Amino acid sequence: MVERADINSVLSDIRSLRSQMMQNQRVEQENKIPGQLDKLARTDQVQKTPGFSDMLSQAVGKVNDLQQTAGDMRTAYETGDPTMDLARVMIASQKASVSFEALTQVRNRVVRAYEDVMNMPV
Repeated sequence: MVERADINSVLSDIRSLRSQMMQNQRVEQENKIPGQLDKLARTDQVQKTPGFSDMLSQAVGKVNDLQQTAGDMRTAYETGDPTMDLARVMIASQKASVSFEALTQVRNRVVRAYEDVMNMPV
């Protein structure tokens, strides 16, 4: 029964993503129609791209969330929660581990790039 609930939730997520994608495509097609002056006003707006520090803090937050979720699932399994199975706990633990390892590699490369820049002759 647990697997059916997971499959149904995945299918509903896929359906909602598909409907969002279709809606975005419709909006893009409407924006490409020539001769609409109100659509031209939108092109003057400047889109702000997120900075590196914002992206890094979001990545750290996501890794932290994954680790918290894995820890909560592990605790629930250890206390005997009947809705928590070992496979889900191990998958969450591995996701947290892989994401932390990726974050560590990004940090190492950023530090190495910073050291290279600092050692450049001026």
